[in-house]
Amino acid sequence: MSAMPWHAADWARLQARRERDALPHALLLCGPAGLGKRAFAQRFVRGLQCERAQGGEACGQCRSCLLLDAGTHPDLVTLSFGLRKDGTPRTEIVIEQIRELSARLAMSSQFGGWQVALIDPADAMNAAAANALLKTLEEPTGQTLLVLLADAPWRLPQTIRSRCQRIEFGVPPTEEALAWLQGQGVAQPQQALEAALGNPGLALAWAQQGALERRVEVRRDLAALAAGRGQVTEMARRWLDDEAAQRLWFAAQAAADERRARAMQAAPPLASALDGEALAHWYAAANRTRDALRGPLRGDLLLLELLAQWR
Repeated sequence: MSAMPWHAADWARLQARRERDALPHALLLCGPAGLGKRAFAQRFVRGLQCERAQGGEACGQCRSCLLLDAGTHPDLVTLSFGLRKDGTPRTEIVIEQIRELSARLAMSSQFGGWQVALIDPADAMNAAAANALLKTLEEPTGQTLLVLLADAPWRLPQTIRSRCQRIEFGVPPTEEALAWLQGQGVAQPQQALEAALGNPGLALAWAQQGALERRVEVRRDLAALAAGRGQVTEMARRWLDDEAAQRLWFAAQAAADERRARAMQAAPPLASALDGEALAHWYAAANRTRDALRGPLRGDLLLLELLAQWR
C-alpha cells in the first residue's frame, strides 16, 4: 500500500513506539477525508499482523498477508455500518455491534499475535454504542489494538477521545501537495489543489472525476446570472442532475473569491451586484443548501431559492 509523503512523520513516530513495545491500546486517526488516513491505517495494520514485516511494512506473501488480502484474517475485525432487520443499511453504528466486537476481542488471538479492530467511521457510533465501547477502552486486553477512524472526531464523546492516542491528519504544505499531484499525473495540479482547498487526496479524486471542468462551469453560470443572462430554473435543474453538492462547494468558493476581490479593491471576477456583506450571506447560504440536500426538502426548490438570491 503506497505511502503519502505527508504521512512520514506520523508513520515514523508510530513505528518507533512499536519497536519499543509501547503501542497504545487505541488509536484515533482523524482529519478531513482525502488525506489518506484509511490507507495509513490499512498499511499499519498489515505491517502489524504480517509474519515477516520489515520496518513496519508487510511482506505481502506470508499467510497473514494472504488472509488480509482475502478479507478473512481471523484476528482482524472491521466494524462499519451494519444492516437493519429489513436488510437496509444503517446510518449509525449501534450498541449490538460494539457488544459483539467486545466479545470477539475478549477471546485469544488465533494466530498468537495482535488482535485488531478497525471502527470506521467511529464518529457514526450512537451514544449507546460509544458508551459500550468505553468499557473496552478502559479494560484493554494484551496485544489488542482498537483503531478508530473519524472525519469528524468532535462527534465522538470526550471520554472516547481521551482514551485514544490521536493522530491528526492535516493539509500538507502546498509545495509537497503539488509535487505529489504531479507525480500522480494530474495535468492541472494548482487548479485541482485550489478547488480542494489544499487537500491533495480530494484534489486527485476531483481531477480524475472531471470536477475541475464542473468548477469552471459553475463560475461561468454565476457570471451569466450576474450579467442578467441564463435561466435560474434551467441552471438549478442542471446542477441538481450533476453533482449538486460539489457544485455548491464550488459556488461557495466563487462567492468567497468575489468577496475577497472586492475587499482588495480588485475587479470582481464574476461581476456580481452583491456587496461584501451580501456575498458573505450568500456563501453561508450555499453551504447550508449543500447540507440541506441530504435532507427531505426538495433539491430543486433549494437551488432555485439560492440562485435567485445571486441574481
